[in-house]
Amino acid sequence: MLSMNHRSTRVKPRLARAFALSFAAFAVTSVSYTVFPAPAEAQSYRFTNVVVEGNARVSQGTILSYAGISRGQSVSGGELNDAYQKVLGSGLFETVEFVPSGSTLVIKVTEFPIVSRISIEGNRKVSDDALMSVLTTKVRGVYSPSDAEADAANMTKMYEAKGQLVATVTPKIIRRSDNRVDVVFEVTEGKGVEIERLSFVGNRNYSDSRLRRVLETKQAGALRFIIGRDTYTEDRIQFDKQVLTDFYTSRGYIDFQVLNVAAEFSRERNAYFLTFNVREGQKYEFGNITVSSEIAEALEEDFAKVNKIRAGQTYSPLAVENSIDRMEALALKKGIDFLRVEPVVTRNQRSQTLDIEFKLTRGPRVFVERIDIEGNQTTLDRVVRQKFKVVEGDPFNPRQIRASAERIRALGFFSNADVETRQGSAPDQMIVDVNVTEKPTGSFTFGGNYSVSDGANLIASFSEANFLGRGQSLSFNLTTDIDDGSLSFSFVEPAFLGRDVAFGFSAGLGTSQPGYAEYNIERAYVSPRLTFPVSEHGSLTLNYRAEMARITDDEDYWEDDYSSYSAYYASQINGDIDDGWETTSSVGYSYSYDTRRSGLSTNSGILFKFGQDFAGPVGGDISYTKTSFELTGRTKVWNEEITLVATLEGGVLDAGDDSSVANRYFNSSSIIRGFETGGIGPRSETNDAALGGDYYAVARLDAQFPLGLPEEYGLSGGLFFDYGSVWGLDDTDNIYSGSDDLHWRSVIGASVFWTTPLGPLRFNFSKALQKEDYDEEQTFDLTISTSF
Repeated sequence: MLSMNHRSTRVKPRLARAFALSFAAFAVTSVSYTVFPAPAEAQSYRFTNVVVEGNARVSQGTILSYAGISRGQSVSGGELNDAYQKVLGSGLFETVEFVPSGSTLVIKVTEFPIVSRISIEGNRKVSDDALMSVLTTKVRGVYSPSDAEADAANMTKMYEAKGQLVATVTPKIIRRSDNRVDVVFEVTEGKGVEIERLSFVGNRNYSDSRLRRVLETKQAGALRFIIGRDTYTEDRIQFDKQVLTDFYTSRGYIDFQVLNVAAEFSRERNAYFLTFNVREGQKYEFGNITVSSEIAEALEEDFAKVNKIRAGQTYSPLAVENSIDRMEALALKKGIDFLRVEPVVTRNQRSQTLDIEFKLTRGPRVFVERIDIEGNQTTLDRVVRQKFKVVEGDPFNPRQIRASAERIRALGFFSNADVETRQGSAPDQMIVDVNVTEKPTGSFTFGGNYSVSDGANLIASFSEANFLGRGQSLSFNLTTDIDDGSLSFSFVEPAFLGRDVAFGFSAGLGTSQPGYAEYNIERAYVSPRLTFPVSEHGSLTLNYRAEMARITDDEDYWEDDYSSYSAYYASQINGDIDDGWETTSSVGYSYSYDTRRSGLSTNSGILFKFGQDFAGPVGGDISYTKTSFELTGRTKVWNEEITLVATLEGGVLDAGDDSSVANRYFNSSSIIRGFETGGIGPRSETNDAALGGDYYAVARLDAQFPLGLPEEYGLSGGLFFDYGSVWGLDDTDNIYSGSDDLHWRSVIGASVFWTTPLGPLRFNFSKALQKEDYDEEQTFDLTISTSF
């Protein structure tokens, strides 16, 4: 036993070592096969046949060209996957499947459907037409999910441009038979992000309210459902920065800067608080104005005479531009080509003045090779070319090109007009490129109007500012109520026979019953005219008018004793009633001088008009001479918060026995406020009817100012004072005693101006300070406001 045990103790270690060595060898071998696997052969395919299934519109050859697999070609698994990706990436198929089947490769495809219909749902603030204009998905085209997503993104951007920052657009499809789909863009507009507060920092000379009136962007207010400019859009903010800069520099603040515009989102994320941080700088005036010339034939004294700038005037870039235009025009008149006027500005910091030296130099000899116009689908090329004072072959003048660009934009036919220049076929040739984007120029209106004196009327009108793309304006107007109505037509050709002459033609017919009378006036007329410029601010109009008119009783009003009244009332108005149709043939002229929009000062301007009409020398039953004049001046004071307007106006009718109610002057709110239409002047002794006068004269003073209300309400106030009269008759039989004599009236009043989407309204509240016993006063009046 012991020996066995001893033997066993000697044998066991050997077995253990052998087992350990065997296990270690197995473990090492196993690990080596796990970590370093034996190389496997890459799978390859060779197809003797390729079959395409599911294609209807796309040919098999097109699909194979995308796959790039030829019959009998040996391809690896990776190459087969690349071929699959190419077919799928073609964008022609909704699904793609590669199925190897022995020596045959089966390519199964599902083509994208055809778009049978596109609709937009949920949009209220942007029209279908506007949204459709940005779509690349088309009816009868192949539907592409990526294109639909891009279309939705473009539609969202359109909403963002209108301040609808939370709007979303989701494209969806409705499957139809024959592999067709309806594409539906579901719009969730949400609420527009408004501008709750619009403020300024750094402005000392102009108040926040004055600067807000300059900007296109407006604060949200009670009329936010009407006003569309209270939403935040980045493009409008950039435009406002430029407008604000132009406002200050035109008033002498040459160092003005918009430092930044801070747009702070409200906590509720439904409004912006917008702050313009500005630096006004100092206000400068013109100092010494001189002219120097480097051209022998350009005499300095001649060019200095056309300069209108005087020392002490507030500096304005527009004034400098106007002087340069006058000097360059003088050079053309003298036959001096390639003359350039370079303004050299010297700043006098201590006196805050700017000395301007206009240097006359010889510019490079560069000519206009051609003018290319693009983007005009309706407007004829000649309409745009008429705004250029240069033609092909003329000397090239950059300033004239810029001025032409402004005239093109002023047409109002284009939403965008870019004018750029580039070198032509030679270094001395320049090409002018004009790229325009047209916009609608016509309108149709149907509705009504109201005035205190004439009551309510129904109106229908059509107007087109760019008729047939020829730059001509055309309009029809129909006005009617229970008692009367009128139809009028107007046509204007702004460039008659290709020259800077406007030809106009108007015609009309109608019946009117003045509120101050118990008779009707029936008229039919035609009137051609020519208007042409005679100076920088002056124009002259020559006109002819042929008219037929008759005056009849209001039979309904006097039906109880019409026959006896007709004869009596006829005597009150010089026998005009029931005389039948009478013709008037007149020629006339009118001169107008207007600096309100293009003068040296942005705050001041004058308007002067003088005209005469002569009836009789060119035929007709009526003879008269009618003279009228108007002189109006405007200025702004108190940092442009208050607008002052003064007007002196009058008219003289020299008609003798042909004076009648059809051609006399009758008072209205456009002459003297505070009295009814026909409420002053000669009157009938028997029935107190207004007969009109041969003369009128009036002086009007107006002041308009803000009321301290938010600008977006469109409300402002005013005060006015009128002093004048209507008087004079040739036939004084049966006239109220003294009513035809000159008696001055004076009126004081207050106004409320309201700018509404329907038009600017003016509410007048007045009190006559000086009047006659027979005058008919009107303490309240509602009119359409006109701006000066």
